[in-house]
Amino acid sequence: MKKGKDGILMGISYNKENSGHDNSKEVGNRFEDFVCIELAKQNIILQNINSKKFQYETGENLQGFEIKYDARCTGCNGTTPTNRLSIETAEKTDANNPKFINSGIYRDDNSWLYIQGNYNGFWIFAKNILRLLHHSGRYEEKQIPTLKGFYLPIEDADKYCAKKFVFNEK
Repeated sequence: MKKGKDGILMGISYNKENSGHDNSKEVGNRFEDFVCIELAKQNIILQNINSKKFQYETGENLQGFEIKYDARCTGCNGTTPTNRLSIETAEKTDANNPKFINSGIYRDDNSWLYIQGNYNGFWIFAKNILRLLHHSGRYEEKQIPTLKGFYLPIEDADKYCAKKFVFNEK
């Protein structure tokens, strides 16, 4: 990986240590496809952008949706349910980078909506609502070597989301 002007390693690390998945890029891409198919059933069509260059310049898609896979929130694919969403606020592409950069709900791109969930269901939020919730100080913060964020209980996700999609009730 090459270093950027701030000495931060550029490029995205998709190893299991960072994400919890052996093939996290493919896992994320599959979930984005799933979300696009489900939204299309509601006549919401997303045009995803896949290249790093245009994702950094524009965002994940032309419509301004950020999509995050969270297997553990409801216990999808054999994971133990946490009953909370893990909302991303900052990241490092490598634990050796000196500082975190804004990501997730603070990423400066075209996204104004934030989708998070898994194949059991997902929530759509306005990014500004998630930022307000984060700034409220009511939620547990999290930090691992490459990621910062906060935990939003499912009960609050249901309350503050713009729309919820449910596929598999337990």
